[in-house]
Amino acid sequence: MADVPGLRLPDRLAERARDLSEGRVEAAAPRDASTVILMRDSPAGGPLVYLLRRVSSMKFAPGAYVFPGGSVDPRDGDLAVGWSGPSAASWGTAFRAAETLARELVCAAVRETFEESGVLLAGPASDAIVPDTSADDWEADRQALLDRSQSLAELLARRGLVLRGDLLRPWAHWITPEIEERRYDTRFFVAALPEGQRTRDVSTESDRVTWVRPADAVDAARRGQMPMLPPTLVTLTELAAYDSVAAVLAARRDIRPRLPEARVVDGGVYLVLPEEASP
Repeated sequence: MADVPGLRLPDRLAERARDLSEGRVEAAAPRDASTVILMRDSPAGGPLVYLLRRVSSMKFAPGAYVFPGGSVDPRDGDLAVGWSGPSAASWGTAFRAAETLARELVCAAVRETFEESGVLLAGPASDAIVPDTSADDWEADRQALLDRSQSLAELLARRGLVLRGDLLRPWAHWITPEIEERRYDTRFFVAALPEGQRTRDVSTESDRVTWVRPADAVDAARRGQMPMLPPTLVTLTELAAYDSVAAVLAARRDIRPRLPEARVVDGGVYLVLPEEASP
């Protein structure tokens, strides 16, 4: 099947694809989500990206290498969040989303990045950034976000901080294919690791973290050494074309939804990426 531009699906997903195509089951509604590609420049040249390997017990993408991210929390749209940078309306234009959803996506991006890496894209003013988030009191705040005893708005207000949305850039929009029982409507952001901060291996959803050159991660994925979902592989392939973090942040992106789909060809079922997204 060399003419099929996709990956052959395992039996479980292939059977679900047939059930969907024949109307025996309905596709799950995707949940809005954000993911952030944290980057820093390598001393040897070129950007490095931060990846986490999901623990094998996870129901979605177990064992896969991913960027920090997760679902939008109902409180992410709280208008009390201190805000700096592009307006929610501007983010909505970039992601072709309603203003309220755009605000939720940006807040979710900042919250999830802090929860999963310890990096906080916020500061005491629009031109300042929190210099370090590794102390015990910051860890207590991170845990409070995780157990939902504290919202992002409450954390920022108590510490006198504003969300630094200007440190983020929109990158892509992926929707989980209908064959998956857990689906996400995910906007991808890119951001540079703030000066003075460092990532920490703190996420209970991952068992390994790494900083890696995008091209090296792509090579490892193709050798079967770093399992990853198609959106991650495509994104890393795109980032491999840039020679610095600054170049990535300056890139102009026309962001449209990308929805991989299952196709039945000669008895086999294949996951096919949108043509413009094939790595």
